[in-house]
Amino acid sequence: MRTLVATASCLALQTVNAAAPATPTLASTLPKLVVVLVVDGLPNEQVQRYRDQFGQGGLRRMLDQGAYFSNAHQAHGVTVTAVGHAAILTGAYPYVHGIIGNNWIDPITKKSVYCSEDTNYTYIGEETKPSDGTSPAKLKVDTLGDELRYATGSKSKVITVSGKDRGAIMLAGKTGTAYMYMDKTGDFASSTYYMKQHPEWVTKYLANKPQDRYYGKTWAPLLPPAAYDGDADEDLSPAKAGSHNRLPYTYYSESGEIDAGYYASLRVGPYLDQLTLDFARAAVEGENLGRNPAGVPDILGVSLSAHDYINHAFGPESKLSHDHLQRLDRMFADFFNYLDKRVGMDNVLVVLTADHGFPNTPEFAKTQKLDAARLDGDKLMDALNQHLEQKFGIGKLVQTWSLPNIHLNYGLVEQNKLKREEVETAAARFLLAQNGIADVFTRSQFESGAVQGTHIATLMRRAWNRDNSGDLVAITKPFWYFGSGTSGTSHGSPYAYDTNVPLLIMGKRWVKPGYYGQYAEVVDIAPTLANLLHVRPPAGAEGRVLTETLR
Repeated sequence: MRTLVATASCLALQTVNAAAPATPTLASTLPKLVVVLVVDGLPNEQVQRYRDQFGQGGLRRMLDQGAYFSNAHQAHGVTVTAVGHAAILTGAYPYVHGIIGNNWIDPITKKSVYCSEDTNYTYIGEETKPSDGTSPAKLKVDTLGDELRYATGSKSKVITVSGKDRGAIMLAGKTGTAYMYMDKTGDFASSTYYMKQHPEWVTKYLANKPQDRYYGKTWAPLLPPAAYDGDADEDLSPAKAGSHNRLPYTYYSESGEIDAGYYASLRVGPYLDQLTLDFARAAVEGENLGRNPAGVPDILGVSLSAHDYINHAFGPESKLSHDHLQRLDRMFADFFNYLDKRVGMDNVLVVLTADHGFPNTPEFAKTQKLDAARLDGDKLMDALNQHLEQKFGIGKLVQTWSLPNIHLNYGLVEQNKLKREEVETAAARFLLAQNGIADVFTRSQFESGAVQGTHIATLMRRAWNRDNSGDLVAITKPFWYFGSGTSGTSHGSPYAYDTNVPLLIMGKRWVKPGYYGQYAEVVDIAPTLANLLHVRPPAGAEGRVLTETLR
């Protein structure tokens, strides 16, 4: 197998003459460590809105010293965590990589499946439920890390860590190693897909129980009160006893003991992200990342999950979301300082992006005179089934759903000698007449190539996978979303507030700093990194190399 090491050795031998300056080897021109940072649920507008309040060493460092694409997008139509994380290092869209949601309907059993569940494997030392995320089996393509390990004869290390299993697993690909936060114990664990038991450095790290140090700690505002004047009125989200919807907030459990309730509560707030970055530091040291004895690059993927939990609960316009991003900025500064001392930032290439953006809560959107609401999907599907029964005389033609995907009972359609297209069209027309629905596409339209002509059609075509997606895909109107609650907000649409995410690349030996306003996509990350690492792009990659940023 031809590896980067072998290539570097060959190049080193090709000197012009003994007196000429030594030609840099390929290995000497490559980053020693590529760090991929993903802030779960960070809309680009928050980076723009709060950038003047960032400290000097974190996000501001990336903005000043790196290439910043302000018009970058998760360019598919179902913008959720698993799909967005899968796009980052595969460079592929869902119609290829197969991850169409966090959950979807199995085409054979018609039961809900989770994107990274795999009952063949269990968490190491932790309770494992059948639906827990333990492997990348459902990811149909490889990642940049897989290609790097292939090119180096598996000498490169690819380590990922996240507060969510799907965040770590989708970044790790097929041959990397993923670690994820365990809600019941507060530990980080891998699964038996990756190894039989944890390495010694993980065991030592977990023995210190760093998660316990936050019990009784208070999350208080970081900035002076005036800094939050532009945030949403807190009264839009009524105060609730024991909830996180006001600052300051103290972390504890109802039992008075450090228990599973306390560990789960850490997800909503800055301490989960601090724990994730602390574990990432331990991984850098335990795996000697960036100091690979084979002289090849390593990859560290870090997905920070708390911002997503906060935005779901309170919206990106909230004081809590604002404060959390400022705290995360300071965490990045500390992390970059650590990498500078450990590896040397001249040897590190850093990419920062997000898996999706976020809409405002409907309550806040209405204060901006926007038409916004939550749309109860279960009630909508019940009404659709009743309509189809009245039209065709057959009950339950809608078999199941995981919105925006809707699955029809084609068996009933065929038994009653109906045409699929006729039932699909009837269902689509009914849905289009309902308040809050902007568009509906059908399986027949996708398969015939009829889904085209608009930007949203392009995004939905990319999001639709022939094997996993529904027979109908429904799209809400802007600022509406499928949900039955009375507070908070959610993402998943093809609109800019959900697709526009930050894309920053920093590494002064390889990247030209600047503010880039041209259109870019998250799927451009993998081919750009492949170009810099001198490896082939992942199999499903469709993005472009961001040549305008490269030295």
